Amino acid sequence: MHYKFEFRPYQRKFVRAVVTSHGMWEIREGIILCLTDESGKVGWGEIAPITWFGSETLEQALNFCRQLLPEIREETIFSIPDDLPACQFGFESALQGVRESRSEDFELLISPPPASVTYSGLLPAGETALEAWQRLWQQGYSTFKWKIAVYPTSVELKILESLVQSLPASTKLRLDANGGLNFEEANLWLTTCDKLNANSELPVEIEFIEQPLAVDQFSAMLELSRRYQSAIALDESTATLKQLEYYYNQGWRGIFVIKPGIVGSPSRLCQFCQHHKIDAVFSSVFETIVGRKAALQLATELSQYNRAVGFGINHYFAEDDAVWLENLW
Repeated sequence: MHYKFEFRPYQRKFVRAVVTSHGMWEIREGIILCLTDESGKVGWGEIAPITWFGSETLEQALNFCRQLLPEIREETIFSIPDDLPACQFGFESALQGVRESRSEDFELLISPPPASVTYSGLLPAGETALEAWQRLWQQGYSTFKWKIAVYPTSVELKILESLVQSLPASTKLRLDANGGLNFEEANLWLTTCDKLNANSELPVEIEFIEQPLAVDQFSAMLELSRRYQSAIALDESTATLKQLEYYYNQGWRGIFVIKPGIVGSPSRLCQFCQHHKIDAVFSSVFETIVGRKAALQLATELSQYNRAVGFGINHYFAEDDAVWLENLW
């Protein structure tokens, strides 16, 4: 079957910059795709690369889209190479959208997510987190992710002490280092987390530390996961499906953070997760409503441990997603 193919690049400025150990991120750039079949059914997809996580660059994705004909076949979509994982996700999502389509407008995109999905709200780095959690709590969040490895460890550990004392009972806190700690710092963080989690008077659980060390230090992270009670999640290490498969085969049985927007082929991801029953946390790449809809469908289908999904990022954008999309298209 042939599909009419259209695409449009976009830029969205964050309300406030996203600050991680990788640096400051101020503008989200990506590509919205639209496929239309011969009967007029429409499917939407999104390519939202994060180069420093291991996906293709935006320019590589644009070059791929530009070289395609105005009409493409399914064979083209399923032959997208693995070095274009964000493209794989975007095109397969659009194709799935055509198959499920009942409307030519944005109706299906703006329908509410499954009620079974709970969200983790993203806190800013540093002391700002001490106040930022309150607004998110009022919006219904009870799991929070805080960016660490941005400021000196001694400074952040003092903030952590204040944060866990101020958070409401029964909340969960995730610490995301983005690979920015060294081995000594990671030991210090995990020792602190073990102590906090062992404190029965503290009603807050440190759920896990996300990617404490750089991708090339997997053996050290494996050692840390065996040394401490507190859980470790791989994130940058498992950015793509190829990496996910590799580190599973290397013996990782801890938590895997999966960013559907850059992991690669959704159909192959489903096969892997369903076969291995991994402990996965699904997370955003600051995509728009288009990519988020497809990603949440995967999260609902593949989550085995009912962990909150890392899609609590809407407060980082000023404009409403649906309005923004209609204006773009």
